[in-house]
Amino acid sequence: MTGESEVGKGSEWKKFLRKHWNVVAVFVVAAILAFIGAVYVYLWFVGEAQSTSLVPTILGLWTMGNLVTFILHLIFWEVLFIGIPAIIGAVAGWQWWKRLPDEEMKEYHFFGKGSRASRGGGGVSALFFVAFCIKVFIDGNWNVAIATWTLDYVVESMISILIWSLIIFGIPIAVGVIWWIRHEMKKNP
Repeated sequence: MTGESEVGKGSEWKKFLRKHWNVVAVFVVAAILAFIGAVYVYLWFVGEAQSTSLVPTILGLWTMGNLVTFILHLIFWEVLFIGIPAIIGAVAGWQWWKRLPDEEMKEYHFFGKGSRASRGGGGVSALFFVAFCIKVFIDGNWNVAIATWTLDYVVESMISILIWSLIIFGIPIAVGVIWWIRHEMKKNP
């Protein structure tokens, strides 16, 4: 059964590519140019950040303040030079797709329901990075060179962040689970 759907999907893609090869080619070239542009903007910004003394040229002298400032400035320039044009291109592509006849769009069946396993995020990593930044700031190590930190300090910070995260998120989750279990127990005698 899955073999037939795979063959069907492959032929749909072939049919789509044959009919709209010029638009697909434009978007492939645009994606390649956006990737190359993002790399060049990154390289440009690294050079500018060092020459304007936004960050030290020696990595061991960086502080957490330098790291966060560098990341925020990099995101700004990437969004400005690459992100905005990419969004405009994506909107143009969406408008082109919406102008296709309904019969043709239904023919392709490109956008099925994805698996739950493929829909993950890096939200936990970002949350821990923000929590680590807050911990470093509270400890007074914001403008201290990262090279002077000990492994014990980093490990103890991670463990305290984990404990506080479990307290902040675990208690409400536990209360919710207990409430749900009691609610279900009352429902089914």
